[in-house]
Amino acid sequence: MGIQKMTSKEVTKMILNNEELVILDVRNEADFNDWKIEGNNVESINIPYFDLLDDISPALDKIPDGKNVLVVCAKEGSSIFVAEQIAEAGRSNISYLEGGMKSWSEYLEPVKVSDLSGGGELYQFVRIGKGCLSYIVLSNGEAAIIDTSRMIEQYEQFMQEKGVKLIHAIDTHLHADHISGGRAVAQKYGAAYHLPPKDATEVTFEYEKLEEGNDIYVGNETIKVKPIYTPGHTIGSTSFMIDNKYLLTGDILFIDSVGRPDLAGLAEDWVGDLRDTLYSRYKELSEELVVLPAHFGKVTELGVGGLVAGRLGTLYNENPGLNIHDEREFRKTVTENLPPQPNSYQEIRQTNMGKMNPSEHEQREMEIGPNRCAVHDK
Repeated sequence: MGIQKMTSKEVTKMILNNEELVILDVRNEADFNDWKIEGNNVESINIPYFDLLDDISPALDKIPDGKNVLVVCAKEGSSIFVAEQIAEAGRSNISYLEGGMKSWSEYLEPVKVSDLSGGGELYQFVRIGKGCLSYIVLSNGEAAIIDTSRMIEQYEQFMQEKGVKLIHAIDTHLHADHISGGRAVAQKYGAAYHLPPKDATEVTFEYEKLEEGNDIYVGNETIKVKPIYTPGHTIGSTSFMIDNKYLLTGDILFIDSVGRPDLAGLAEDWVGDLRDTLYSRYKELSEELVVLPAHFGKVTELGVGGLVAGRLGTLYNENPGLNIHDEREFRKTVTENLPPQPNSYQEIRQTNMGKMNPSEHEQREMEIGPNRCAVHDK
């Protein structure tokens, strides 16, 4: 019996299509509990590789017969060995994940959000293995990328297919959970790199100041910089309006939660800003705006085709973080009810400031694991 190879793209498509999939994850228990492949129709089984080296029967006992089984490990090698053992025992429909969880962490799935009124298009790039969301605005042969992941070749391929030239790379804030590709892609194409100045006090490079009133133009489209200056997750966190329909909220507001204010060590200082942004500044906006965040916490937040989006008015009704009306309770929630901080977040912040220049391998290791930008991912 042979085994098949599955790419991260193929697995993503299965998850977005709600197809049934059984995953045998052979990493150690701690890594599995920290971060794994999830989906509405995904069943995950964890048996560490070393428990299967001499005897494959524990896996045969646990995985259901007749279903698609995907064997997953950190880098690929262990999963190939285990998949082959299972196939040799007579099981069919056995695959392994090409590149392992490292590959899963880095795949971006482009999802079209909408056509824009000026003739342009807006796309969301779903980094399903990490929970990061980035965006591309296309118009009249030009492009802008917002909250670029470090895997810039995937955006490059997309822009090449669309026949557009990069004009702007924009970060809504100084990221702490993943390494931004904004500066790298801007340098490569001679584009402008935009960053909120209040988040850039320690950066080692030149940048364009992202400030309210300095709207950004892409072909026939306008990205309205409304920082709506929305501090809270970081002191410079900035929001955008696109086409008067879409509100890009960065890490301030998610679909099921709100941004955590502690990743620069200033939770107590910034919690008031966060509350003011969520309960006052956004309240002044149209309830019909579609919120497009920079992260999602759970696969249940993925909508049709994988799009992560929600109407602002609906979020005010349903998002727990927007319904803590007592100020002291809100302060307690966003400073005490926090998941662990993202892996290597201090080093990631230093890298995004230009103070560290880790190798490709080091960057990959720094990013392994889930994003933890929300207050409560329950």
